Amino acid sequence: MKYFISIDMEGITGLADYTFVDSSKHNYERARRIMTEEANVIIEGLLLKGAKDILVNDSHSKMNNLLVEDLHTEATLITGAVKPYSMVQSLDHTYEGAIFAGYHSRAGQPGVMSHSMTFGVRNMYINDVVIGELGFNAYVAGHFGVPVILVAGDDGACREAEALIPNITTVAVKESITRQAVKTLHPKKSQALLKEHVQKAVDNRHLVKPLTPPENPTLRIEFNNYGQAEWAALMPGTEIENGTTIVKFEAIDILEAYRAMLVQVELAMQTTFC
Repeated sequence: MKYFISIDMEGITGLADYTFVDSSKHNYERARRIMTEEANVIIEGLLLKGAKDILVNDSHSKMNNLLVEDLHTEATLITGAVKPYSMVQSLDHTYEGAIFAGYHSRAGQPGVMSHSMTFGVRNMYINDVVIGELGFNAYVAGHFGVPVILVAGDDGACREAEALIPNITTVAVKESITRQAVKTLHPKKSQALLKEHVQKAVDNRHLVKPLTPPENPTLRIEFNNYGQAEWAALMPGTEIENGTTIVKFEAIDILEAYRAMLVQVELAMQTTFC
């Protein structure tokens, strides 16, 4: 009974703006504590359902946010960057299910701090399907035959998950008012809901099918400006679609598409705005 947890930060209870998720800002240490507490109740719920091996992958920014000394002793943690598969590092076919916690909605959609990997991305597509971090990560899980059984975060992330993955269990710990304002549950109430719903998700995992990615997928990333597209297109095998800021890459499989996405968004961040 192995379970994989990918935990982001923007969708954690009570976090409303960038002062919580930027390590240089005043609310960050508070946010780290709440994030670690939410990871712990998910781990506790999995243990109550018989989990024997739980891997937690810190999936926000520099990916070193969780307080390892306060994390549940029965979990193993992946922390730090750079990781070849980022938010889904070390996920493989041996897991019973994946859980995405602290997640947010994709770029251009309603939701607190909504974005897709970086703020230079307007849209990402696999073939003609528009996806964000949640969808891309779910495709990687699906490549290994692993279903995403629970998504927790803001209401936008939960709607996105429900549209992609039938029968998935979701927990909305806060409701977006604007992109930087939320109506939130108290952390203790969120933690009780998470612990309850992760057990429900384990019970219902047989109802959730892995999100199977297409073979030989075409990755298309639409950037906010042409300079970002130019940087991204420095990666061999890519091309800018005429008259757009979309960079296209023909991948062997979803794993290659995922790593290509990571390279392109990192390159795009090199551009300046002047």
